[in-house]
Amino acid sequence: MNPVELTSHEDSVRMFNAKGTSPVVVVCEHASAFIPAKFSNLGLAGDALQSHAAWDPGALALAKGLAVRLDAKLVTSGVSRLVYDCNRPPSAADAMPYQSEAITVPGNQHLTAEQRQERVEKYYEPFRAALADTIAGTAMPVIVTIHSFTPIYHGKMRAVEIGILHDSDTRLADVMLDNAHDHTDRLVQRNEPYGPTHGVTHTLKEHALVNGHWNVMLEVRNDLIRETDQQEQMAESIANWLADALARLQDDGVAQCQA
Repeated sequence: MNPVELTSHEDSVRMFNAKGTSPVVVVCEHASAFIPAKFSNLGLAGDALQSHAAWDPGALALAKGLAVRLDAKLVTSGVSRLVYDCNRPPSAADAMPYQSEAITVPGNQHLTAEQRQERVEKYYEPFRAALADTIAGTAMPVIVTIHSFTPIYHGKMRAVEIGILHDSDTRLADVMLDNAHDHTDRLVQRNEPYGPTHGVTHTLKEHALVNGHWNVMLEVRNDLIRETDQQEQMAESIANWLADALARLQDDGVAQCQA
């Protein structure tokens, strides 16, 4: 397997495999747990700094694996979603969350409008612009966002293992759900464990729906992508699954728009 090269490295956004030839643009908004030093860890310590509150464990490795197998471009955030959640618009209260499940984030308490705007300009806007430019530079782009979720949330075990999420455009999600049994024996569900009502489809709405691009958001339970071999196996499965779904859409003559 060829490595996915790092083409830029900034606090706010990272680009991998920038010359990828696939129409698929892979996005990983919660790729990093990095908190810039000026934020003093947002007042957190210990396990909280590497917990699911700070990032999506395993998601970056899975996203890279897809980028390699599909020869796709990959755009990721370079900072923890506790600094700024790039899958949220600036107007969202949880763009800079002060509470994540049982974890309180002291450094996000009582932020002023100026402090919020500073983070928007430093972390969200460069990510948004880089993703928009990448999509604009890709012929007939297909936007695929990669996330992971915890097996247990607020003390309750989640049965779903892979979530196929969508907003109002269900085209790619529908086909992936229809042929899931051909590619995985995992429990796959639509818009689980989150869906549009939870505000998780911002990237899809901002970068795909407005232009008619095929799109889907994938959520994988993080205990299934904890180890390297699990990440590789999941990447192989999802890459084949996506390729099959896209081929079926094309064969069925389902239209999508050019950027």
